[in-house]
Amino acid sequence: MLFRLTCSLLALLLTCSSLATTTEQSVGSGAIASPDQYGAAVAEQILRGGGNAVDAAVATAFTLAVTYPEAGNIGGGGFMTLWFDGKAYFLDYRETAPAAAHRDMYLDNEKQVIENLSLIGHQASGVPGTVMGLWQAHQRFGRLPWAELVKPAVHYAQSGFTVAANQYQYRADLLSQLEGKTNFADYFGAMQAGKNFRQPELAATLNRIAEHGPADFYQGETAKLLVAQMQRGGGLISMNDLAAYKAGWREPVTTPWHDYQLVTTAPPSSGGIALSQLLALKQRRAADFSGVTLNSTQYVHLIAEIEKRVFADRADYLGDPDFTTVPQQQLLDSAYLDKRAAEINAKAISATKAVKPGLEGYHTTHFSVLDKDGNAVSNTYTLNLDYGSGVVVEGAGFLLNNEMDDFSAKAGVPNAFGVVGSDANAIAPSKRMLSSMTPSLLVKDGNIELVIGTPGGSTIFTSIFQVMTNLYDFAMPLEQAVAAPRFHHQLLPENQITMEPYAPLSAEVQAELSAKGYNLVTQGWSLGDIQAIQVTNGTVTAVADPRSRGVAKVIRY
Repeated sequence: MLFRLTCSLLALLLTCSSLATTTEQSVGSGAIASPDQYGAAVAEQILRGGGNAVDAAVATAFTLAVTYPEAGNIGGGGFMTLWFDGKAYFLDYRETAPAAAHRDMYLDNEKQVIENLSLIGHQASGVPGTVMGLWQAHQRFGRLPWAELVKPAVHYAQSGFTVAANQYQYRADLLSQLEGKTNFADYFGAMQAGKNFRQPELAATLNRIAEHGPADFYQGETAKLLVAQMQRGGGLISMNDLAAYKAGWREPVTTPWHDYQLVTTAPPSSGGIALSQLLALKQRRAADFSGVTLNSTQYVHLIAEIEKRVFADRADYLGDPDFTTVPQQQLLDSAYLDKRAAEINAKAISATKAVKPGLEGYHTTHFSVLDKDGNAVSNTYTLNLDYGSGVVVEGAGFLLNNEMDDFSAKAGVPNAFGVVGSDANAIAPSKRMLSSMTPSLLVKDGNIELVIGTPGGSTIFTSIFQVMTNLYDFAMPLEQAVAAPRFHHQLLPENQITMEPYAPLSAEVQAELSAKGYNLVTQGWSLGDIQAIQVTNGTVTAVADPRSRGVAKVIRY
C-alpha cells in the first residue's frame, strides 16, 4: 500500500506545524497549500509516492473531511478547476435541491422568511456532491488506486487528530446556537483544543467509500443512514435524490488579463464571472489608480465602486445554467465592461439605488496543488456556514451542509452572507444553488503561473481579486500579497466597507472613508484563508494565509 502510517510519516506530521507558510524551489517541484497541517502532509505523501495533482487533491479533500470538520466534508459540495496535460477543466460537484424542495419552502403563511430554517436543521441540506465529484476527478485523471487515496482519512478518523485552537473560529457560540435543535453536540461537543479527537463512525463510512466508491454514499449503506437521519428530523433528501445525483464537467470561464489567461469557475458559481469583471473593470479604470497607494482612501473607494456593480449583476443574472439562462457572454463582453467602467464615480459614492444590473448567493475551505509535471488543481468545497446545518448523520459520523440558504428564499431578501438574489436563484427541485466559490488558475504560454482560492462566502472573489492585484499590479511577493489587509463591499448593506481584525485599514484611512460617507464595520473573523501557489521565472512558491492554520510546502521528488 502506498500510504503506510509508519514512524517516518508520523515524524513528518509532527514537524508540519513548525513549517514556514512559504517555501521556494526550482520549477519541476510539486507544491501544496492546505488549510491545515494534515492536508499538507497527506498531499506530500501522495506526490512523493507517485501520485499526480488530482490524486493529491482527492486524498487531501478526504483528509480535511476528518481534520477540518467545520468545512472539509463529504456532506457538502464544491468546485474544482484543473490544469492537466496543458488543458483547462472545470468540475461542478455543487449540491442540489431535493426533489421535494419548492420555491416557498422557507416562507411562512404571510410569505415572510422563517428565521434560520434554511440554516439550522435537516431542511437546510441539499444533496451532497463531494464524494461523486472527487470520484469523477479521479476517474478522469487519477493515477493511483482510489482506495489508497481515502486511507489517510480513515487513519485520522480512527486514530484521531489534534484539535486546533481556532477550530471554532467563525461561530464560537455554535454549541449554544444548535442546542436542542440538532445532534451536533453528541458528536462534536467534546472537541477540545490541543486534545486528540477520534471519529469512529466516520472511519467506518470512509472505509466503505474506499472499498465501494460513490456507490456506497449514493446507493448503499451510507445512503440509507443519511436518509434515515433525514426522516428522523423532517428533512427532504431521499434515496431517489441520492441515486440521481450527478457531478458535471463544464467549460471553465477563460478570460484574458494582462499577459495571462484567467481560468476560473463557470455558473452555478458566480465567482468566475465576478472575478473576471472585477479584474477587467479595474484594468479599464487604470488611469484612476495611477499613483494611488494600496489600501489608501481613494484605493478603497475605487474598489468599492467596482464591486457595487459586480454584485448588482450577480444578484439579478446568475444562477444554475440548467434552470435559467445565464448571460455569461454579455456580462464579459468588452463593450459591456466598457459601459460599466464608465459608470464608476471616482470622486464620490454612487447612490446604491442608482446601481442597477447593467444588462437590458460562511464557511468553506480551499486547497491548491501543483505536481512536478505542471498539472494543477484548485479546489474549493463547503458545508456553507461552519459545521453546516449542525446535523450529523447518525451511524455515519459526518455533518450535512446548509447550502439551501444559498438559494434566494425570497427575491430581494438577503441570505446569511447579506447578498440578495432574484428568480434566477429561486429554489427548484434538483437545481444547484448559486455560489461564490472561485477556485482559479492563471496560465501563461500554456504553463501554470498561479493556483489560488479561498473560503469566505460572498467575500471569496473580492479577496482573490485583491491578492491578484497585489501580486501583479503592485508587484508584491506572494507572501506579502496574501498577508496584506483586505476589505469588502457588496452593494448591500448600503455603503458598508467590511474590514477584518487581522489587518484593518489604517486609522487615517478609516476616518477619511467615514467622512466620505462610508460605514465601516470590522467583522469578528478574517476575510478569507487564501491558499496559493505561484510559478515565476522557474521558481515555485507556496503560501498559506497567515490568518489561519494552513501549511504550504514545495516538494522535490
